[in-house]
Amino acid sequence: MSEHEDQHPPDEQATRQATGQDEESTATPTVEELDDRWRRAMAELDNQRKRHIRELQQVRDAERGRVAAAWLPVVDNLELALSHAEADPGSVVEGVRAVRDLAVQILKDLGYPRHDETDVPFDPTRHEVVTVVDEPDTAPGTVVRVLRPGYGDPDRQLRPAAVAVSRKQE
Repeated sequence: MSEHEDQHPPDEQATRQATGQDEESTATPTVEELDDRWRRAMAELDNQRKRHIRELQQVRDAERGRVAAAWLPVVDNLELALSHAEADPGSVVEGVRAVRDLAVQILKDLGYPRHDETDVPFDPTRHEVVTVVDEPDTAPGTVVRVLRPGYGDPDRQLRPAAVAVSRKQE
């Protein structure tokens, strides 16, 4: 091969030969190579999506198990109260009250505190007006009775409290 046939300087030619590069390997990838890369990327994306779905389901299952386990003492205490119902009916009321308190505490521990306050201003983010009543000694728009307690905070609420609110006196 003569000097004029090779268009690369001698040191570049040596580098190309040493690294195994030639002009074909530095050319633009072929359509087949790009198609293969695209198919591999799509397969990896699909695998990652499936992996994410599996992991999300595992997290959901674990959280359900944790919440269900938190409610087991409530069931146990209800069964205990029922077993003592015939012996002392008065103890049933105490037992049911204790179970209710336990359930309210579990909801609070899960991030849903109970709201059953009266004599507070009506708050549409925490209250649902069920009825409006005349209460002469109460400021208008004040919660006078809680018909059904609410659970949670305005940004994370299971349900608002159902309340009776005083109306404006005329």
